[in-house]
Amino acid sequence: MMKFAVLVFPGSNCDADLYHAIVDACHEEAAYVPYTATSLAGFDAVLIPGGFSYGDYLRSGAIAKLAPIMAAVIEFAEAGKPVLGICNGFQILTEAGLLPGTLMPNRQTHFLCDTVALQVTNNQTMFTNQYANGAQIALPIAHGEGNYYCDAQTLATLKANQQIAFTYQEDVNGSLANIAGITNQQGNVLGMMPHPERAVEALLGSTDGLNVFKSILTTFKGVSQV
Repeated sequence: MMKFAVLVFPGSNCDADLYHAIVDACHEEAAYVPYTATSLAGFDAVLIPGGFSYGDYLRSGAIAKLAPIMAAVIEFAEAGKPVLGICNGFQILTEAGLLPGTLMPNRQTHFLCDTVALQVTNNQTMFTNQYANGAQIALPIAHGEGNYYCDAQTLATLKANQQIAFTYQEDVNGSLANIAGITNQQGNVLGMMPHPERAVEALLGSTDGLNVFKSILTTFKGVSQV
């Protein structure tokens, strides 16, 4: 049994979605961890949910990166353990320096809520290994600041190291190179704007997001069996 920490910040609103994706769809163990906690001992993976942490004042994620739990998240990530940040969670990961680049306001300058077409750009990560390489999937988005940007050197590094995990199949929000999700160089931290936890059951309209979580489980069980 794998145990997932679902972080909860003031303003998080997708924490319950993530919890139920793990418990009900994956039949694994999950627990809510408040932003005031200082340890992630006993957990095998960390999930940072979407929402509007601290009301998205300043920049999205800029205040959340200062929360007590983030020191433990950074230590967790540096130990090579899986950390997944979705939507606002992606923004928090860039603000905390665990992923390069930044998320800017959408090109349209308004909030986007839709289901969009994605491509699995790299299926050799611990978050995508249950997808076929180049697989075309559809996942919901719900963000106002999902426009990914980095400088030319960083983009070249992302491409060279195959850190781009997901791309939009068309220009959704102005993101550079249509980037929808990236990993760190070590490959154990993923940030993505689309919401896989909202597409884990047919009742929800799609199961295209389920393989993100199954990939983490596959990696964990493979490592655990060694």
